Amino acid sequence: MSAQIISGKEVSAQVRARLKKDVEQMKLQNPNFRPGLVVLQVGDRDDSNLYISMKLKAAAEIGINATHMRLPKTATEEEVLHSITKVNENSSVHGLIVQLPLDSVHKIDTEKVTNAVSPEKDVDGLTSINAGKLARGDLGDCFIPCTPNGCMELIGQTGVSVAGKRAVVIGRSKIVGAPMHDLLLWSHATVTTCHSKTTDLAAEVGQADILVVGIGKAEMVKGEWIKKGAVVIDCGINHIPDETKSSGKRVVGDVHFASAKERAGFITPVPGGVGPMTVAMLMGNTVLSAKRFLEMHQPGKWNISYTKLNLQKPVPRMRFVHFLYNLNSDIEISRSCVPKPIDYLAKEVGLLTDEVQLYGKTKAKVQLNIIKRLQPQPDGKYVVVTGITPTPLGEGKSTTTIGLVQALGAHLKLNVFACVRQPSQGPTFGIKGGAAGGGYSQVIPMEEFNLHLTGDIHAITAANNLLAAAIDARIFHEATQSDKALYNRLVPISGGERKFSPIQLNRLKKLGIEKTDPNALAEEEITRFARLDIDPSSVTWQRVLDTNDRFLRKITIGQSPTEKGYTREAQFDITVASEIMAVLALTSSLEDMRQRLAKMVVATSRSGQPVTSEDLGVSGALAVLMKDAIKPNLMQTLEGTPVFVHAGPFANIAHGNSSILADKIALKLVGPEGFVVTEAGFGADIGMEKFFNIKCRYSGLRPHVVVLVATVRALKMHGGGPTVTAGVPLPKEYIEENLGLLEKGCSNMRKQIENAQHFGVPVVVAVNAFKTDTEVELDLICSIAKAAGAFDAVRCSHWAEGGAGAVALGQAVQRASNAPSNFKFLYDLELPIADKIRIIAQKIYGADDIELLPEAQHKVELYTKQGFSSLPICMAKTHLSLSHEADKKGVPTGFILPIRDIRASVGAGFLYPLVGTMPTIPGLPTRPCFYDIDLDPETEQVNGLF
Repeated sequence: MSAQIISGKEVSAQVRARLKKDVEQMKLQNPNFRPGLVVLQVGDRDDSNLYISMKLKAAAEIGINATHMRLPKTATEEEVLHSITKVNENSSVHGLIVQLPLDSVHKIDTEKVTNAVSPEKDVDGLTSINAGKLARGDLGDCFIPCTPNGCMELIGQTGVSVAGKRAVVIGRSKIVGAPMHDLLLWSHATVTTCHSKTTDLAAEVGQADILVVGIGKAEMVKGEWIKKGAVVIDCGINHIPDETKSSGKRVVGDVHFASAKERAGFITPVPGGVGPMTVAMLMGNTVLSAKRFLEMHQPGKWNISYTKLNLQKPVPRMRFVHFLYNLNSDIEISRSCVPKPIDYLAKEVGLLTDEVQLYGKTKAKVQLNIIKRLQPQPDGKYVVVTGITPTPLGEGKSTTTIGLVQALGAHLKLNVFACVRQPSQGPTFGIKGGAAGGGYSQVIPMEEFNLHLTGDIHAITAANNLLAAAIDARIFHEATQSDKALYNRLVPISGGERKFSPIQLNRLKKLGIEKTDPNALAEEEITRFARLDIDPSSVTWQRVLDTNDRFLRKITIGQSPTEKGYTREAQFDITVASEIMAVLALTSSLEDMRQRLAKMVVATSRSGQPVTSEDLGVSGALAVLMKDAIKPNLMQTLEGTPVFVHAGPFANIAHGNSSILADKIALKLVGPEGFVVTEAGFGADIGMEKFFNIKCRYSGLRPHVVVLVATVRALKMHGGGPTVTAGVPLPKEYIEENLGLLEKGCSNMRKQIENAQHFGVPVVVAVNAFKTDTEVELDLICSIAKAAGAFDAVRCSHWAEGGAGAVALGQAVQRASNAPSNFKFLYDLELPIADKIRIIAQKIYGADDIELLPEAQHKVELYTKQGFSSLPICMAKTHLSLSHEADKKGVPTGFILPIRDIRASVGAGFLYPLVGTMPTIPGLPTRPCFYDIDLDPETEQVNGLF
């Protein structure tokens, strides 16, 4: 009786159908996901092309995104290895095949090339790592080579149990024979491997219950050798002469089929047996790799290790200066902790290799393409940290932010990200010191955090000043040239023709000129196109510098004889006050940033029209300078929890919050049960109000909890305590128990709780405890806060204890995040400008009314006419009082808020009314911080920084 034919075509069709369903199921769970396969070929062999086309066709049928990467015959080994590395680092590719043989004119080490494939993408199963795992029996943790895997599938179709059977494998190649031996062995067969040197091969074959042949010799195994009823799997593909075929040859296996089928119980044909199974198993390995990828990168699935703090009491080199912890201890604490390699942390929190751009060992940028990958994932819980109206010394919002995330992560074992602003170098070398948190709750390394980071602020400086230079250059050239000369220079002849640049075409469209040929413009159109006609007195765009320099607050530019007397008064701002910084913080994508940069209004024409950076033709160049700055920076806390440091807009005249992009990416990474904690600058009347009314409007995000930081010191000041001045010892009222002063000052905390409640979000008060605070004082604040409507109020000691000192705060935040909330904005954008200002003044500051001074009234009329009246409001006022007067503490009442001017940040997307006066570039004190800063030339260690 003839053997039963095992049809590889039929079995492979079943496998492909199953794989197709698997891929469809993946896409249901993640619509943006498709398994990816790359077939890398060197040269152009016909047989390789045939095999590749079969693989690509099978991949398309299943739903695998397959790519044929073809390198020329001239490709060197180095070029092949480089191509493999690129594919290894591409997270959208889950399988990589190097098509053999490598058809190159250069000598290429096939073994080296094969082993260069990442084991996680080695769907051919040919790397030494996968082969080693197979040899050890780790079948669930490797890729099984496709042909042997297909053979096992075909044997399974027979219903014959492999366990306990005698199996013979003829051939010992790395592709078929050797892995086939291992597979049969780990399926509990007794296996013999035969080869060209085997004595009495026929006798060995005659003992086989299962025979697998892959020796590469046409019809070598004769039928009479085969044991009666054996399972025969023929892996051979050979060509022998056949005059009956048009090609003069036919394909046969390594087994003489006609005689073998008369003795075997089951047999595979050639062709139509093992061949189709090899392709099917390749597809199976690719789908398996994609499944493993999805399993490893489930939403919010972190495998994070935390850094254990070596707490010391008292804190290292802690000394009291004005009864405040001196920042000198912060740098020592920072250096006492060895940070995790940043690429390791990135992997722990679910970032892929190609999504991370390393800047040394402790910081990295995250590519924006992660947004698309994470888009289907649910967001985590969103927490904003703000504070009561602070003293000039600050009340520890940054320290509380970091302490809270360390508590939620390292101690409560929740996925958590901190999102904080990048500090300016102005304060670093001036008077304030760093902004990385403090004590045992800080971002590390603090030197890198406070010095340059990855150059984002420098990029903003470059972009801002390029625009400033463009403005004055344009004013000068328009003043010194005729319309025709100006036009000829703006649209010069190049290669015998004139062409508008894309940005110039945008300007034509804005002017309503529907022409693309520079020679077709009429004289009137040439004038309108070429002349921006900027009124020099209307220029609002200033130059910037990331240094405190008081002598640049008012300057005269254009004094060189080459500028022909075209001088004007101007000024410098500190870089973080640039509108480009605000754009960076509020943008949602590279395209959105490009559009915002284009819309920035820098001046007004003499006819009253706004002049933008797009009109000046510089907006594209600004985007180029900002292309890396838009990527959030990844760092870590002392306890190893992740931190995004991104953007640092001035909190007085801008919105004082870190970037929307960092928050959005972090919310996806932490998963639905995780937390993202972001910080809003200054007190709740400034940073928090702007966070809700500006940042949340543009991001579409809705916060779950407000954390309001309060201190005994600040509340005593609001109760009528003596003036608190940086650099002067604290009066005794602040270091001795005084419940009357404290209780009176709690009015400010009540007002800030009320301010948060205007937005319908639960409030948790974090009482940042200092060493001089008494238990009674801390308890009093907590009880008053709860009575005022706070969801909870918790004392914290995270400066001295790290996350352990903020566990109670973390638990309170976790409970509050599940409490009912009814988020709402404070005002409708369509209200008139003055009405929106009035609502903020009355509801948040407690003013009776506002007064628009003449310049402000003029701007209301101008911006309404120019179409900017529907922008949100970003109040620019002192952070030291709820009112416009810094010395008015507590909760001032009965005052009129004067608005002296209003300015427009159209690209960022807000109007900012000026309340009182404030410098937009700080000055250096008599003894700046830089006196203490130096570099050790031997170790390159920065000394004296904080």
